[in-house]
Amino acid sequence: MLSRRFHRYLTVMVALLVMAGASLCAQEKTRRGRKYKPPPPTAKIEVTVLRASDSQPIENAAVIFHVDMDGDKGNMELKTNEDGKSVIDVLPIGSVMRLQIIAKGFQTYGQDYKIDKPEMAFDVKMKRPTEQYSIYKEHDGKDGNAPVEPDQDKDKQDQQKDKPAPPAAPDPKPQSK
Repeated sequence: MLSRRFHRYLTVMVALLVMAGASLCAQEKTRRGRKYKPPPPTAKIEVTVLRASDSQPIENAAVIFHVDMDGDKGNMELKTNEDGKSVIDVLPIGSVMRLQIIAKGFQTYGQDYKIDKPEMAFDVKMKRPTEQYSIYKEHDGKDGNAPVEPDQDKDKQDQQKDKPAPPAAPDPKPQSK
């Protein structure tokens, strides 16, 4: 009786060891889950926002970083401190950054930059709004950001007002009723 019980016990133990060994071998061959991918190295970007007229810092301006790295897009908005500075240190090196700055009472600024160094600094001088650029006005080779002399612009408008309108051409065919 003892030998039969011992045989049964031994058989069950051997079967359990074989199943445990097989399951351990199977787990080693196939890995589950994601493989660890370390994050890319990042750069420290410092943006200083100043007035173009007197180079004084602009406080509380919105500094928006739009980043595109190999199809992964994202953005982050920071505000400038009392020195007009905003610092970010999580942007990956090798990506393209679109820097956008919005400050109340100033023209919106936007420019694309390639992040290729571990530390970069940008000084941005914000301009006050100017007259809107129109294709219907003569600009004498000036772009929309060039200052317009008020006397010359006023003289052109006065000359155009003083000219009489050209007479309307008569219809070549009379209209019949």
